[in-house]
Amino acid sequence: MEPKYRKFYVDWWRIQKRSVYRAAAIFVFLALLAGGAAWLVKSNWLFADVGSTEIPKDAAHLVSFEGEVRITRAATRLTEKVSKPTYIMAGDTIQTQADGKAQIRMIDGSTLSVRPNSTVVIRNSSSIFGGTDVRVSLGDGQINVKTEDQTEASQNVVEVKESENRLFSQTEASFKINQKTNGGEIRISRGGVETNVGGEKTVVTENEFATVKNGRISPKEKLFAAPKLIAPPALEQILASFNGSADVTFRWEKIDGGAGSYHLQVSNSPFFVADGIVKETDNLFAPSLLLANVAPGTYYWRIRATAASGQTTEWSEPWRFTILKREDSAGLGADGWQVENLGSRVFRVSGKTRPGAVVRILGRETFATGDGGFVLQVASNAPDITVEISDERGNRTSYVLALDTARVLRQY
Repeated sequence: MEPKYRKFYVDWWRIQKRSVYRAAAIFVFLALLAGGAAWLVKSNWLFADVGSTEIPKDAAHLVSFEGEVRITRAATRLTEKVSKPTYIMAGDTIQTQADGKAQIRMIDGSTLSVRPNSTVVIRNSSSIFGGTDVRVSLGDGQINVKTEDQTEASQNVVEVKESENRLFSQTEASFKINQKTNGGEIRISRGGVETNVGGEKTVVTENEFATVKNGRISPKEKLFAAPKLIAPPALEQILASFNGSADVTFRWEKIDGGAGSYHLQVSNSPFFVADGIVKETDNLFAPSLLLANVAPGTYYWRIRATAASGQTTEWSEPWRFTILKREDSAGLGADGWQVENLGSRVFRVSGKTRPGAVVRILGRETFATGDGGFVLQVASNAPDITVEISDERGNRTSYVLALDTARVLRQY
């Protein structure tokens, strides 16, 4: 008897190419979607806590942050380091370090931006009679506040030193503690605030500045903008000299309102932390400064001004520049020297160097071709000539060449 075997038959489907392409495209899309979601979570862009039933009523939301930010909870007196967006309750204290920033969305829709090296307490965050009561107290540093439309039953108040500042709708304001004077500063770029100091009320409006000190508010004055930077421009690349460093001239525009002084900071940190400050100069009376022997690296610079009235502007937005290390000029070597005497002390000089390099002899120049070759015709009554070779990065090598033998006498 013949052995019995189970037989399986497979029908091969004919799959069109476009079906394969579609499947591959769907797979790539899902992979990108998953990767993007993972990046958002890692970068703290997803506010995972929003919508959670654990968030207390009338809590403010810390929606984004940079660097080190800490919160001291009023309920527990415990201090936690912020690692993801979270909520903030009345009584909580937010503290940013030198590299820290935080943005908080208050219950009235306003935005509170806490600058580096700042301490702010959320005094109140509650809903009342169809409105909201938002109150914060600045203990140190600086905060920026931006309000939206508000109802008559709503109020948004910032406490600075001995003052209470009620912000109007559609207002952008900055509040700061001046470390030198130990007073408060109020800057209004849009809208206005009603400032109450010891029962005396003053309205500070758009483009106005005032200070609070010793229980009094100063007369209002024009708000001066930060000086505009000129040079070195943003993202500038500066080639170091042969000694390994570069001289950098900083220039900026004068502030409006006449004479004043300037404060310059140069840092290798975009946050201008103390350990990263390379150069800091105050009481500059000219809108420029030469800084010599800057080592290769990436730097950030900014400027602020103090007007004749004593008002100090905000820091300008920092610009970045880079000092490039000069490459070894040995790469600009040359060989294959030939000198042909054409008569009447006219010579044709040729050789080979790096392709694209510039060759100069006695005021005449040419570019080395794709194979590095170059030819220049010059006239000279001297027994030798100097050939200078340079490239686009500033590397340079010079050769002293004997005209009768085409021999290199000296290289430097």
